[in-house]
Amino acid sequence: MADRPWIMRTYSGHSSASASNELYRTNLAKGQTGLSVAFDLPTQTGYDPDHPLARGEVGKVGVPVAHLGDMATLLEGIPVDTMNTSMTINAPAAWLLALYVAHAESQGVARAELRGTTQNDIVKEYLSRGTYIFPPEPSRRLIVDTMAFCAHEVPRWNPINICSYHLQEAGATPVQEISIALATAVDVLDAVRASGQVSPERFVEVVAAVSFFVNSGIRFVEETCKMRAFTAMWDRLTEQRYGIADPKARRFRYGVQVNSLGLTVEQPENNMHRIALELLGVTLSKDARARSIQLPAWNEALGLPRPWDQQWSLRLQQILAHESDLLEYDDIFAGSHVVEAKTAELVEAAGAELDEILEMGGAFASIEELKTRLVRSHAERRARIERGELTVVGVNDFTESAPSPLGDGTSILTADPAIEGRLIAALDAWRRDRDQGAVDTALAALSAAARAGDNIMEPSIALAHAGGTTGEWADVLRAEFGEYRGPTGVAAAGPRPRSSSLRDVAERVRAMEGGPPRVLIAKPGLDGHSNGAEQLALAARDAGMEVIYVGIRSTPEQIATAARDEDVDVIGLSILSGSHLSLVDDTLGALRAVEVDAPVVVGGIIPDADRETLRSAGVSQVFTPADFDFGAIVADLADLALARRA
Repeated sequence: MADRPWIMRTYSGHSSASASNELYRTNLAKGQTGLSVAFDLPTQTGYDPDHPLARGEVGKVGVPVAHLGDMATLLEGIPVDTMNTSMTINAPAAWLLALYVAHAESQGVARAELRGTTQNDIVKEYLSRGTYIFPPEPSRRLIVDTMAFCAHEVPRWNPINICSYHLQEAGATPVQEISIALATAVDVLDAVRASGQVSPERFVEVVAAVSFFVNSGIRFVEETCKMRAFTAMWDRLTEQRYGIADPKARRFRYGVQVNSLGLTVEQPENNMHRIALELLGVTLSKDARARSIQLPAWNEALGLPRPWDQQWSLRLQQILAHESDLLEYDDIFAGSHVVEAKTAELVEAAGAELDEILEMGGAFASIEELKTRLVRSHAERRARIERGELTVVGVNDFTESAPSPLGDGTSILTADPAIEGRLIAALDAWRRDRDQGAVDTALAALSAAARAGDNIMEPSIALAHAGGTTGEWADVLRAEFGEYRGPTGVAAAGPRPRSSSLRDVAERVRAMEGGPPRVLIAKPGLDGHSNGAEQLALAARDAGMEVIYVGIRSTPEQIATAARDEDVDVIGLSILSGSHLSLVDDTLGALRAVEVDAPVVVGGIIPDADRETLRSAGVSQVFTPADFDFGAIVADLADLALARRA
């Protein structure tokens, strides 16, 4: 009997709840079998669209959801009693789940009927993605609350989707992916058990509800072995550590998005070949096959894909599942001495690293050390590309190309810049029309629960029904828990192997009058994808420059103050969320206000038309993902520093 196809999703959301709803319904009509909701950065970091830090970020990388009305619009015409919905949300996962439950209740759907997933993995946010809000301990407490609530009230929901996907994006090796993900699972399961919110008899349901979200890279044979290793280790861990006797409850259940890190700006049509090969790594082995899959689009390295681009990726899944004979066979690798040997090698190495993390106190206690390791791993990978030891077709080899009939991939979806103003006006109207007394009562109840250590889910659902907003929910918990500034991993990463171009820059820097250039690198706005900024900071440091890296979520005023106080020669801004025009304009204004005249360079996913706009505004250089050679970038920084000193 043929195996059933996996759930097919497309990770999507943009501009507004109504625009995203139209996209979801279109994709479902094309054969997509589950939803995967991408939220915008203000929603992910607990801000309403009218917050100053949300400026320029609203609706750019996902859908803004500020209150129950937005959730209702987002899901209009989509039956939540039968839909399987995945929400990529972490720090405010409890709140978005509360909105989802409140919406279902308003539709007459019982909580127990809901199926889906909240990602809710804050460790990987500290390590790679940056959309955290609260410190580690209260963040773990929020995860525990959602897991306990779901065990009692929403038993078909996966309250946590432990995510190694972004770890690979941040440079993790397969061994690091496995060990950090499993260490995170141990940390939260131990915390649930210690909380007393779930009886020992029901704890097996908590373990069975844990799911994972992984990455699948281009080395699809190794990726297949990685998933088999994950499966074997989870089975053993849940049986030995938690005493789970039921094999079904020990099953390693995971979803996947294939590697976006490997998508290139150069010859972007090649990305479809990469996506297809990466899909094999999580589908070929029946014993370790993904339960849900979402694929990026071929032009996703350049911006938001269009509906046709997403359809192309969906059709790839459908052809593999419905036209090929893959699902007709048992595991085709059973008995393969090559696959079994590589799987055993990964199990042994990842087991040793898992033991080491647990000895350090667990994933939450080891965030700074793990961040440093990932930055170091990523630096090693980048250096191999720069030295030509790791081939990336179209980037550092096979670069000659005929013109593509698909164009250059710049036909991407662009959020309407006017949407932010419209959403702020709609939010003002929502606040005017609600019962403010009911909101105040619900906010007070949420605050009391947070302070007393009670489960915050029921107060959060009550706040959703009363008309509370994402920013109000988060502000209450900020007041109780405080905010967190994560480690950058740069200072402790150590020197990386230098390319010849970096060695050349280092020679120039040593001879510069006035000492080495002082370079400030910062990430304005809410974008937390800091991998590129961290790697540039390491490269500049290894070239002998003095680097001031201020990390993520810096305001324009903070960047300007740091530039003035540190008397820097060059300022580098990294912005990957598409909000570069407004954020750069604000930062240039802040620099002028404190009389800083250092040249500014900007890196990010920046269309050609915007490059000219930025240059006209006063930006000295613009870098995109096509500029993969950090040695060349650092050489440009040295040139700018020299010109300023002349």
